[in-house]
Amino acid sequence: MSTRNKVGLFGGTFNPIHLGHLRVAEEALRQCQLKRVIFLPTGSPPHREVAEGVPGELRYRMVKLAIEGRPGLSVSRFELTPQGPSYTVDTVAFMKERYPEGVAYILGADAFLEIETWKDWQRLLLSCPFIVAPRKGIGREAFRRKPFDLAEIYFLDMKEIELSSSEIRRRYREGLPTEGLVPKAVDEFIRAQGLYGVARARDVG
Repeated sequence: MSTRNKVGLFGGTFNPIHLGHLRVAEEALRQCQLKRVIFLPTGSPPHREVAEGVPGELRYRMVKLAIEGRPGLSVSRFELTPQGPSYTVDTVAFMKERYPEGVAYILGADAFLEIETWKDWQRLLLSCPFIVAPRKGIGREAFRRKPFDLAEIYFLDMKEIELSSSEIRRRYREGLPTEGLVPKAVDEFIRAQGLYGVARARDVG
């Protein structure tokens, strides 16, 4: 297998999407010669609740704002439609039918280490290539063992992304600076909607 001209699938809660997510997507697009990258905000993740109960539609709108004007990036509502949890193995199977050129799944090294907790993880590992973004404290050697020998893995050559959505939510909640963490349009949306404990922009003053 190869990633060339495949469609990259980038799942997550994106609560909120930040500049680190965008950098991973654009590096995957470039380094792996993907046709495009589709962000897939999840509606109801199986492993945890969405922090602060931010609805999927609002997270979808934040992603849409973040990728505007960025060639090769798009967003799908696919994982927002099920009533129950969204499972990556089902998403990949659907997207492989929709995109006969093939798909690759993009995720962080920390999430990939937990793959054995995912639904039908053996089938998932065999279903498509994985594009892995580096995370602090996790070297490539962590994946030189079972069950990762089942998968075709591509490691992105880039600096570790130290941004986290949880830290960004905390900064909004505590009124700390958020410049340079999220795209300007996303910051304005968060403030206009009063997300993460910030006062609605129109209520200030």
